[in-house]
Amino acid sequence: MSDDKPSFNVNEAHIYFSAEAFNTTWEYIEQADHRPPEEDLTMLHTAIASLWHWTHREDVSAENLSVGCWQVSRVFNLIKQPNNARTYGLLALKHAAKLEPLFKAYAYETLARAEMLAGNRVIMMVYLEKAQAMTKLVEEEQDQLLLLKDLESIR
Repeated sequence: MSDDKPSFNVNEAHIYFSAEAFNTTWEYIEQADHRPPEEDLTMLHTAIASLWHWTHREDVSAENLSVGCWQVSRVFNLIKQPNNARTYGLLALKHAAKLEPLFKAYAYETLARAEMLAGNRVIMMVYLEKAQAMTKLVEEEQDQLLLLKDLESIR
């Protein structure tokens, strides 16, 4: 690493790239039915880049880290790498420990997906039940409906 100071504000760069890479990843996720396989690695790279930039922001919070880890886990699920998805799902859950139920529910949701992919049906059901229990505690009806829709796709 160089000791030279950059000619730009590093925190502002992290702010920009954390959000930009997150939104780009989300665009790839939403293209699930028509995303070319060669774009899977790009989707993974943008998810990990987003999380990395979040970890370097001065204003980073547990919420940001939970969502970032969830997104990386979701991408690993999409590209069928359950072990990596599990790793980031557990990190999402760790960061969600003191957050509202929505974040815990989504951490459990991505862990259930990872176990479904790995063929661990019993563990998948445990995570799915925990996600459903957390969903009942989510106050925003729209968030509840989105969670329930996501959970219905796990079987």
